[in-house]
Amino acid sequence: MTLYAGIDCGTQSTKVIIVDSQTARILGEGSAPHQMISESGGRREQEACWWTDALETAFAQAIRSAGIDGREIRALSVSGQQHGFVPVSENGDVLAPAKLWCDTSTNAENQWFIDALGGEKAAIERLGLLPQTGYTVSKIIWFKQQHPQLWQQLRYVLLPHDYLNFWLTGNACAEYGDASGTGLLNIRTREWDKEAADLIDPEGILWQALPPLVRAEQMIGTVRPEIAEKLGISPQTRVASGGGDNMMAAIGTGNIKPGITTMSLGTSGTLFTFAEKPVVADSAMIAGFCSSSNGWMPLICTMNVTSATSTIQSLLGLDIQTFNDALNSSKPGADGLIMLPFFNGERVPQLPDARASLHNMDGSNLTPQNLSLAVVESATYGLRFGIDLFRQQGVTTREIRLTGGGARSEKWRQIVADIMATPVVCVTNQEAAALGAAVQAIWSDTLTTETTPETQLAALCERFVQLDENTRTQPDPVNVPVYESLYQNYLTLLTSEYPEVSL
Repeated sequence: MTLYAGIDCGTQSTKVIIVDSQTARILGEGSAPHQMISESGGRREQEACWWTDALETAFAQAIRSAGIDGREIRALSVSGQQHGFVPVSENGDVLAPAKLWCDTSTNAENQWFIDALGGEKAAIERLGLLPQTGYTVSKIIWFKQQHPQLWQQLRYVLLPHDYLNFWLTGNACAEYGDASGTGLLNIRTREWDKEAADLIDPEGILWQALPPLVRAEQMIGTVRPEIAEKLGISPQTRVASGGGDNMMAAIGTGNIKPGITTMSLGTSGTLFTFAEKPVVADSAMIAGFCSSSNGWMPLICTMNVTSATSTIQSLLGLDIQTFNDALNSSKPGADGLIMLPFFNGERVPQLPDARASLHNMDGSNLTPQNLSLAVVESATYGLRFGIDLFRQQGVTTREIRLTGGGARSEKWRQIVADIMATPVVCVTNQEAAALGAAVQAIWSDTLTTETTPETQLAALCERFVQLDENTRTQPDPVNVPVYESLYQNYLTLLTSEYPEVSL
């Protein structure tokens, strides 16, 4: 038995899993929640100590549930929520609460940065992607403007997973995948962009604070003795580079070769795939991130998936079983009822101020069954919009691997397969980011010179990533052309309501 740990520090909680590399089994799991500082102006922050406290609690739970001696764990890896900014001083003190990916209070700072780069087209040409308000760079600018005295103490710019690595090992570094979501990395060359950093801070404090970059399979150190004692593990436990949660979820779903797309039917919708070359899209809606498997990971995020279906479910007073029964009671197209599901605005397409609307109602089609189906179909059309953006960049999808709460619905899986005209399947382990981190820890710890690192990672994913064949769903040849026509109707409605949208 050879043990490894995967840690996933998300927005709501920190999760820990412990795996046996010899049997490819998860032996133990633990989880602990986080608080959040939230204000109406878009402020979303967390104290970094909340993550470390949660990590201690979750690690203890995982060790207990596994029934093992924590000192047997050979290595671990950290997955973290992307884009957050942890400012750290020379002596390791966190200088301010960490602004999170979902903090929207720095929109003005983000626009200033894009303008300073020369506009959207120039930003994409320079960095390979367009910085968004949620990215780290606007938070850095805000910190410099709002806390000039603390800015003078800044020594390390760290993302959440970087900070946990720093807490664990005392070493500050950044991995290409997560770093590509800062807005300061050139995703083609995988290098920090000095001129971009100097636009923000000509004095060079920012440039000196950007940590050295490491490859995905690189070990960065061992756990400090005082931290090892807190976690109940050995100070010889090795720490791998880790990465952003989406990058680790790509590993945890086996999405490390072209042709596979991971699709999350969660509160929001996320699509990402693997590319062997940088995907620098004309569309700012595609984030051309680096992967944590030494490739690239183009990603698209929509805002209204189970958040939209839950709104309708609550309106109708339906529990999840009754809602799923309603989906099965209506035919594709919901008797003509069609929805634009933008309850939370929308990111793809870029409609932040949009609102949801219901169309083509009459006295016979406005039923709970049709309304339930219309919201599921429209949320899925939004994800199809993203798939089409990928296709425009030459990115093909031969299989969709589903995660998230919506993936538990057999009917919704069939709708996804039909609208995308692509087979879908679920993975057996829904904690994909934590599993991806554990696999990365094994990868980094067991590298040999016999084959390439990428080949060795592929072999590990074959062993650890299990597909639930009971959920495998093929497109219905009858429904595929029906949904293609319905999707075109959706696009017609979308562009008539929002003429600025183009595909």
